[in-house]
Amino acid sequence: MCLNSNIHLGSKRNLTVKVAIGISAVVAGIILISIVAFYNFKRECLSCGQWSYGRKTRNEQKVEAFIRNYGSFAPKRYSYSFLKKVTNSFKNKIGQGGYGVVYKGMLPDGHLVAVKVLSESKGNGEEFINEIASISRTSHVNVVTLLGFCYENKKRALIYEYMSNGSLDKFIYTRGLSSENGPLKWKARNEIIIGIARGLEYLHRGCNTRILHFDIKPHNILLDDNLCPKISDFGLAKLCERKDSFVSTMNPRGTAGYIAPEVQCRNIGRVSHKSDVYSYGMMVLEIVAGRKNIDVGVSHTSEIYFPHYVYEHLEGGKDLRLDGITNEEEEEIARKMILISLWCIQTIPSNRPPMTKIA
Repeated sequence: MCLNSNIHLGSKRNLTVKVAIGISAVVAGIILISIVAFYNFKRECLSCGQWSYGRKTRNEQKVEAFIRNYGSFAPKRYSYSFLKKVTNSFKNKIGQGGYGVVYKGMLPDGHLVAVKVLSESKGNGEEFINEIASISRTSHVNVVTLLGFCYENKKRALIYEYMSNGSLDKFIYTRGLSSENGPLKWKARNEIIIGIARGLEYLHRGCNTRILHFDIKPHNILLDDNLCPKISDFGLAKLCERKDSFVSTMNPRGTAGYIAPEVQCRNIGRVSHKSDVYSYGMMVLEIVAGRKNIDVGVSHTSEIYFPHYVYEHLEGGKDLRLDGITNEEEEEIARKMILISLWCIQTIPSNRPPMTKIA
């Protein structure tokens, strides 16, 4: 009787162990499946830039708010791992500056792109968000197209259409140098300044919200295969209602040599779209001269500040001795460009023309 009881109890224990092992196996299977599903979900999120770790920073919250506010009009958001893939681990560097580094990449559909990876130490993200907010409102042949962006922890990047000829400065600062890019023909120079003027006219008057760029310079003008100019880099841009004639700025915006006087000294006048007009005029002078407006390396001290030099020579009817002019047509083009630039760089903002009169 005792033997039979022991056998019965042993069988019961074996059954319990088997059940426990079975339940453990099921639980382990569920956990394994959950881990695999979670990993796949995470990978999918990363591929479309929707994964983030931990609590969002204030700037990340601003980006999220921007996406919500702009809805379908917001540019596409990509993950950093996706950018690493399309740029082949950031191997092909095509540009570099204080803002960061630009890499050439290719999207899965074969489209070439320029990926601008911003320096982690550059600002607190305000310029980054500002650029997205500004350029996402635009659609014009003379304004570069923003295809998407990345904001992942401290990683920030902007994805633009690829411009095969790079920035304008590579074509105009060629004096005394052997350059494969330049110097540009005078007809091409004229077409470029007209294209930039049309782009600025669009920003000032063609958008539902007026956009003041505040950093017009050769480095921020990109050229496509056909040397069609496109305005880029909207990090310092300011948005305002079209009815607003003037804007308020706490700090001077722009690059030395192109900043309008009123941006630095409010006694001269109020800041407006005419500040972009001034920057445009200074840039046109550099396109004409093929040099920086301030150049201490010139042979004559009178040529150091080109705007003053060109004004005196034009007023006195003297030969400007510009490079590349071979006939009267080119001389007339150069003269017209100089007159436009001098019209734009007048000290008093109200004396400068709107871009509509140039484009």
